[in-house]
Amino acid sequence: MTAEPSPIIISASRRTDIPAFYLDWFMAGVDVGAFTVENPYNRRSRRVPIAPGKVHSIVFWSKNYGPFIAGEVGERLRDRGFGLFFNFTLNSPQLRLEPEVPPLPQRLAQLAALAKRFGPASIHWRHDPICFFQASDGGSQTNLGAFDTIARHAEAVGIRHCVSSFCDDYRKIRRRLEPVGDIALRFPDWTEQVPLLEALLATLTPLGMRLLTCCEGELLRRLPVDSGVAAGRCIDHARLQQLYGGRLSHRADSGQRRSDGCGCHQAVDIGSYRLHPCYHRCLYCYANPAAGGCERRPRTAVSPAERHRCDTSLAGAAGQHRPSNASNLPPISSSGVA
Repeated sequence: MTAEPSPIIISASRRTDIPAFYLDWFMAGVDVGAFTVENPYNRRSRRVPIAPGKVHSIVFWSKNYGPFIAGEVGERLRDRGFGLFFNFTLNSPQLRLEPEVPPLPQRLAQLAALAKRFGPASIHWRHDPICFFQASDGGSQTNLGAFDTIARHAEAVGIRHCVSSFCDDYRKIRRRLEPVGDIALRFPDWTEQVPLLEALLATLTPLGMRLLTCCEGELLRRLPVDSGVAAGRCIDHARLQQLYGGRLSHRADSGQRRSDGCGCHQAVDIGSYRLHPCYHRCLYCYANPAAGGCERRPRTAVSPAERHRCDTSLAGAAGQHRPSNASNLPPISSSGVA
C-alpha cells in the first residue's frame, strides 16, 4: 500500500504582493478549489488544487496587509481549515526606495492586528533587503533608519524573529535606476555587511529576538560560529507542523536559491511575475514592479468603504493591540522614526 502524499504548502507569493493587490483573484481560486499557475520560465500552466486535506497551510508575503485585515480574509481561510503564516516585509520608511507602501504607523498597526488575530508565532518580520544607497542630496545612506523602532514594536506584540538580507546587484535593478538619476544603490562587500549585522543583532538580542538571514550563505561563513546570526527558513515545515499539526515532507525546495543559502522547504508558489505586477514599485524589486501609479492598481477583495475603514482605524490599532508595557515603546511619528 502506498502512503498518501503529504499535503502541500501554498506560497502567496514570492513573485508579487497578493494580500495588497490580488485578493479578488486569490479568493476566486479558493472558491473554485484550484489555481492555474504559470511557470515563469516557459509560461506553461498547471492546475494547483487548494482544499483542506490537499493544502496544509498558506504562507503569505506582503508589505501591506491592510486589505487582507479589513476584509477578514484570514478568518475566512481559517474557517475553511487552512493554516496561515505571514512573512511581513516591514522596512524603515524610505520613499525613494519604496514609493507606494503605506506609512509606517499603518504597517505597525497591521503587524499588531495580525499578531492578535492569528498569534505572533505565525509571523516573521522581514526587514528586507538592507539597501545602501547614495542620493544626490546627501551622503551614503541605508534603509535602516527606523529599525530600532520597528523592532521594539514587533517585540511588544510577541514577534520573535527578524529576517533580513542585503540587496543583490541585479542588472534589472540597475536598468530601473537609470532614468531615476538622483539615486544610486551601492553593494558593499562582507567587510561592511558583517559589522552591520552585528549592530542589528545588538538591537534584537536584548528584546529576545533572533536575527535570521535569507540567502546569505557566503556571508554567514564570514561570521563567527557563535555570532547568534542564523540561516533563516521563510517556509519551514517544522514550524508549520508545530503550529497546525499534520505531517509535511520537510524536503528542501529545489526551486529556490539553495546554493546561496536558502533553507526553505517545498511549497507551490501561485503568483505570476507577468500577470501580477506589483504596485509598490520598489526600486530594488527583484520581481516585476508595475508601471504607472496607484490609479492602475487592480481591485482587491476589499471594497472602497472597507479600505477607508481600514486606513482610518488601523492608525490607532497599534495602541489597542499593544501589551501593558507599551508605554515604554518609542512613539510612532508620521515619518515612522521616533
